[in-house]
Amino acid sequence: MSAVAWIAAGSLAAWLWLLLGQGFFWRTDVRLPPRRDPERWPSVCVVVPARDEAAMLPESLPSLLAQDYPGRAEVFLVDDGSTDGTGELARALAERHGGLPLTVGAPGEPPPGWTGKLWAVRHGITLARARDPEYLLLTDADIAHAPESLRELVAAAETGGFDLVSQMARLRVRSVWERLVVPAFVYFFAQLYPFRRIGRRGARTAAAAGGCVLLRADAAERARVPDAVRHAVIDDVALARAVRRSGGHIWLGLAERVDSVRPYPRLADLWRMVSRSAYAQLRHHPLLLLGTVAGLALVYLAPPVTLAAGLVVGDAPAATTGGLAWLLMTATYLPMLRYYRQPLWLAPLLPGTALLYLLMTVDSAVQHYRGRGAAWKGRTYARPDTAAEPAPERR
Repeated sequence: MSAVAWIAAGSLAAWLWLLLGQGFFWRTDVRLPPRRDPERWPSVCVVVPARDEAAMLPESLPSLLAQDYPGRAEVFLVDDGSTDGTGELARALAERHGGLPLTVGAPGEPPPGWTGKLWAVRHGITLARARDPEYLLLTDADIAHAPESLRELVAAAETGGFDLVSQMARLRVRSVWERLVVPAFVYFFAQLYPFRRIGRRGARTAAAAGGCVLLRADAAERARVPDAVRHAVIDDVALARAVRRSGGHIWLGLAERVDSVRPYPRLADLWRMVSRSAYAQLRHHPLLLLGTVAGLALVYLAPPVTLAAGLVVGDAPAATTGGLAWLLMTATYLPMLRYYRQPLWLAPLLPGTALLYLLMTVDSAVQHYRGRGAAWKGRTYARPDTAAEPAPERR
């Protein structure tokens, strides 16, 4: 066999393992687990960190205020230093739409060692604890919830005995670039954190989706959330790990009626979304970056390249093996495209999207070594090796 054929064979072997040995990550049937209404509905406080979200709030905040929840529930929106009137708009929307009570707070600038979002979450949780809630719903300012969303989340947590129930909101897919990149983003996330494994007791895999996280208040206390993850850029995964390490039972799946309303119309918008945290996912380690680039190349780029090379030079083993690997890749992507209601002809284009993600990851590392850190909403967070770490607080 030629070297090209051996590369194709390695890619095919990788895809056979991913198909059967990576928690069936490609399936999209992990939705809220079986649930029933509890005899008594526990109290819930909803915490919404918001920074310059005036454009999103008219589509998202009314959906939270309109939750059809039988128990006591209240919304705490934390205006994290907005310059676009986010706090004032939130109050106006609450007056106009009514529904659940709304409190708007302001945390001030985060101290060293804290990301802005988590500092805002901490402030919101502090406000919420005055109500002594049994659950906290942590959700983002761009997330719209169906009226029964909170009820379904609490019923799932109570029925299954979960300390954390998280749904990955359905992201917006309207522009050409959103159609090409967004379903792949969720597909890659599920490949890294197979949902089926997360829900098993004692499993090592832990993750959550920050747009929709229902958390037992006592579990948050045990896990010291958010203080234990105050420096995390990928805060949802760090939060889930903290809850699991403290003995909590967690669950993550795809949402049915929880949607992100934030648009990403241009490639540059999606590029910033991915590159701001891609190298943090690799723990800022150069060897992990090299391994990731090599892995993406072997798994996603090698199949079409070896197929084309085999056809050009008449190498039948390379062409056949590369074609089979590409076919498996395409087949595993189809369920995600169906979930996002996208045309199935996008599936064979996944290698091109993977190349974009490879370049975004490399760019994330370049920005890190230029000293810019992770940037979001006008904030630039210090590199992990330069950020001051405050002493843990006692509670």
